[in-house]
Amino acid sequence: MSSPQTPYCGSTEHLTGRRQFMGSMLSGMGAAAGMSLLTHPLGASELVQRGKSVVVIYLGGGISQFESWDPKTHVDTGGPFKAIPTSVPGIHVSELLPHTSKLMHHMALIRSINTGNDDHGLATNLIRSGRMTRTATEYPELGATVAKCLERADFPLPGHIHTAPAGNARRGNNSAYLGPRYASVTVSAEAGVVNSVLPDGMTVTVDTQRNTWRRFLNERFMRGRHAAEIDAFTQSYEQALQLMTRREVFDSTREPAEVQQRYGSDELGRQLLLARRLVENEVPFIEVKNDGWDTHCNNFEYHIHNVAFFDRPFAVFLSDLADRGLLERTLVIVMTEFGRTPTINPYYGRDHYSKAWSIALAGCGIHHGAVIGKTSDDGAEIVDRQVDHRHLFHTFLRAVGVDSSAEFDIAGRPFPIADPAAGPIEELLT
Repeated sequence: MSSPQTPYCGSTEHLTGRRQFMGSMLSGMGAAAGMSLLTHPLGASELVQRGKSVVVIYLGGGISQFESWDPKTHVDTGGPFKAIPTSVPGIHVSELLPHTSKLMHHMALIRSINTGNDDHGLATNLIRSGRMTRTATEYPELGATVAKCLERADFPLPGHIHTAPAGNARRGNNSAYLGPRYASVTVSAEAGVVNSVLPDGMTVTVDTQRNTWRRFLNERFMRGRHAAEIDAFTQSYEQALQLMTRREVFDSTREPAEVQQRYGSDELGRQLLLARRLVENEVPFIEVKNDGWDTHCNNFEYHIHNVAFFDRPFAVFLSDLADRGLLERTLVIVMTEFGRTPTINPYYGRDHYSKAWSIALAGCGIHHGAVIGKTSDDGAEIVDRQVDHRHLFHTFLRAVGVDSSAEFDIAGRPFPIADPAAGPIEELLT
């Protein structure tokens, strides 16, 4: 069963912002493509963190902090839902999260985020890359950065994987100057890696001969020629061959029936089960996306359904990681692009609000049971420990052992891994 989707958010603010974002993105793609050929093979260092994984659960559209991580039950605009205690004394979350509330001893909350941008496209870019794009240079997203920093030469799977409910595997365009090797590969939670079996009549021997001939021709063609498109094609082809040999990793039907039943048959549950399998196989970065959180109307009705669809499978996923000893090497981030307004509009909805909102984390590298920051009684302002997208990006990397103050070496030119004008949330890190 799928979670309900909110109506399309079609305000002029969104349309204008998306056009601006796409324009800057397209202009940056050309520069990034040209630079990716020259990417230094080792980046900033030869950092190897074997087994570390980052899992982002991205709630696209903007989940309400009031109906999740920072409830305000004593004001008129706080909404109809109560705050409930969690497994950590003194920490309360919305009553819409009964299963997750029991796992707060594995988690931490950041309740004081101010990113200052209420447009979907621009806010998404900020939270994913940790920086505002102000030049022709695009910045790599968190997934590409993690894949680069945690890569190891002998690893047979992509280091940056996005799951999807259905559809064919595809390559993203989110690695900027790091090059196509670190761009996301989207894999279906329902079908796994499709077209990953040799056609009828094609033997392994013949296929090996074909690929040997292809490589010879590619190498010959590349002599004296360099183009980002050729690099991307060659790397994608080789990665596809590796995926074919490891296709069973993406087949969640291999899980025992009782495990599949615990995760459920809805879209998010299937994606989280696949994510757990990828963590077991030490994939550095996995993103699970769940849309439908842009609640400009009927905010409370939608959150009753959407949070319930999130709460149970997320709790199963987190418990599963903990029970299998995987949470000790996995950072889990429940992320969105901004929060919702402390006021309620005439359509019983909450609009975009980036001045004071929350995210949740769990797993390695962070103090469990911690709460960073505080908002005012009505949730309109941050009153303690304001942070933004830059601090979050540093913190995520530091939690899995990456020196976020280091630099990538791109053709002899230094590129800071994270915004050097900011740093991590030190008190959250272990």
